[in-house]
Amino acid sequence: MPQEIILLTGDIEGPHLAAELSAHNPSLHVNHVDGADTLRDALDMTGGSGANAGRRLVAFCTGVVVPADALAALPGPAYNFHPGPPTYPGSWAAGFALYDGTTRFGATLHVMEEKVDEGAIVEVDWFDFPADARLRYDELEVMAYQRCVGLFRKYAPHLASDDAPLPLSGERWSGVKRTKAEATIMREPPRDATEDEIRRRFRAFGC
Repeated sequence: MPQEIILLTGDIEGPHLAAELSAHNPSLHVNHVDGADTLRDALDMTGGSGANAGRRLVAFCTGVVVPADALAALPGPAYNFHPGPPTYPGSWAAGFALYDGTTRFGATLHVMEEKVDEGAIVEVDWFDFPADARLRYDELEVMAYQRCVGLFRKYAPHLASDDAPLPLSGERWSGVKRTKAEATIMREPPRDATEDEIRRRFRAFGC
């Protein structure tokens, strides 16, 4: 049974997700961290994975890139809840999905690897856009976030009380990995952009 979960997420989510985990294992210590430096502080980085026995890393909707040495210091798989489907790895998943004209989206629970959004997938919670909906990126982000919460609640009992790795789904990453820098560029339409292109970018990126 896990002794400690290092929970990498924001300050708003931290207390709520920690309570969810603790409800399934009252003896579990949940250590909330919010960045790569505090993550390293929470781990024994000198003694190898054996020094961190009983620890598990869970990341939830965070933009923090976990360093390779931190992943290597863990005794088992670390998991990430990504607010986007495997077709949209990386940053601004909702924005690029809307810009592409996609009408199906989702949230992904996957194993963390050194490279962002490339680890084996545990589950994807897919959903279709509401009929006739004209979603903006922030609305789609909320929908994906809610699906991440649902996945977290589904897997919290296992994460909190079972040392075994989560079973894998067999789904694969397939999309182009996007970055924040690419999203920033998309928020600045060229001078010769058509009115339709400007509206398309505004809907997807809020430019």
